[in-house]
Amino acid sequence: MDKQDFIYRLRIICGESIITDESRLKVYETDGLTAKRRIPWLVVLPSSIEEVQRVVKLCFDAEVPLVARGAGTGLSGGAMPHADGVLLILARLNHILSVDPENRLATVEPGVTNLAISEAVKDRGFYYAPDPSSQVACSIGGNVAENSGGVHCLKYGLTVHNVRRLKIVSPAGELYEVGSEAFDSAGYDLLALLHGSEGMFGIVVEITVALLPIPESVCVVTAGFGTVADAAAAVTDIISAGIIPAGLEMMDKLAIEAAEAFVKAGYPTEAEALLLCELDGIEAELDVQLQALTGILTNNGATGIVSAADAEERERLWRGRKAAFPAVGRIAPDYYCMDGTIPRRHLSLVLNTIAALSEEFSLRVANVFHAGDGNLHPLILYDANEADELQRAEEFGARILECCIEAGGTITGEHGVGIEKIDQMCIQFSEAELSLFHGVKAAFDEKSILNPGKAVPTLHRCVEFGAMHVHQGKTRFPELERF
Repeated sequence: MDKQDFIYRLRIICGESIITDESRLKVYETDGLTAKRRIPWLVVLPSSIEEVQRVVKLCFDAEVPLVARGAGTGLSGGAMPHADGVLLILARLNHILSVDPENRLATVEPGVTNLAISEAVKDRGFYYAPDPSSQVACSIGGNVAENSGGVHCLKYGLTVHNVRRLKIVSPAGELYEVGSEAFDSAGYDLLALLHGSEGMFGIVVEITVALLPIPESVCVVTAGFGTVADAAAAVTDIISAGIIPAGLEMMDKLAIEAAEAFVKAGYPTEAEALLLCELDGIEAELDVQLQALTGILTNNGATGIVSAADAEERERLWRGRKAAFPAVGRIAPDYYCMDGTIPRRHLSLVLNTIAALSEEFSLRVANVFHAGDGNLHPLILYDANEADELQRAEEFGARILECCIEAGGTITGEHGVGIEKIDQMCIQFSEAELSLFHGVKAAFDEKSILNPGKAVPTLHRCVEFGAMHVHQGKTRFPELERF
């Protein structure tokens, strides 16, 4: 279809809520993965579900690629535009439609920020559990697309565990629902399938989330360790003892120093590793768990153990972890944030491997991660103005993901695949598995117009990448072979 004719048809639907000027289009050339950029063909900002449907239907009929975008905080390039396609911005669909305290539910539009849900229901004694570090900015529609987690996912689960119902616009512009307000619904579990589908199956336009009562008591504990191995051992012992913290986070020395310099959270800068543990529940239960937790930390060599039950003190201790990414951004011109997941028992070994890779690539790395569920977030520091540092950072990141796979983990915990990790999908999955994924994509999107080229590589790309070596019995990390 002729571009001007296509724009004319879009204006009939959305009026002036269309961006065609290249200088304004550049605003949308990247999401949180700023190393990857592409200017979109057109940007459209619909204001209603009906407008979304009509725009999607127009793209379907004209076979124009369509990429949905929320707040643009994603870190895997999942919302990077298509050069010949429409970038559909859902930020104007930002209303909390209803709150049902009796059934502990809230129905919201996809542009509502994560934190706004908790703020809206706080006076009723509820909150929304998933809390990515970017929760002040990231939108709930994007959380569904990436199946985001956060510091409380160990106890309360990922986005998929906290969403009951979705309203979806299909690639052909049809409106349908999956899930229900009940705990289960008839038919296949499409609700789970759509979480983490990265905008490739449909456009999420309405979400019903589950709310939880604000805990009666909360306590936050921090502890420093002389070695990363001691901190990792403490994580294993905490879970083995039957203690399930609301959050269990770990930071290495470089991350501790950066966070402390930035927000003055009171972290021990002499420590090689820091554990931050949050317990919640009834007061009597917390007293017992806190005593057991303190014993475990002490037995693993922890020093400088600090506990805080006061809300202001708890917020101060969390502030350093929540601000870790921008804190690291202050000590290097650029950083590359990775996202992989491993079995908890291999934390120490994988972190040692990352340290060795840091030496190999001559790039510093700060480790900040959800220790309780083994979700690693190594932050690779580099300077894009230096000749090959970006290339080295990307190769370093790829090697970390391969290490996660060989340790029995996966290449993503909550950031998604996007374009960043698409080659590592060739390592994680076999040809038969990738073919199955393409079949599922085709069942939802027969013309493949939604977010094309993301998340699932073509088999041809895998052949070019030459990375089926894990399935062929080869390994790049011999020390992990026994796993």
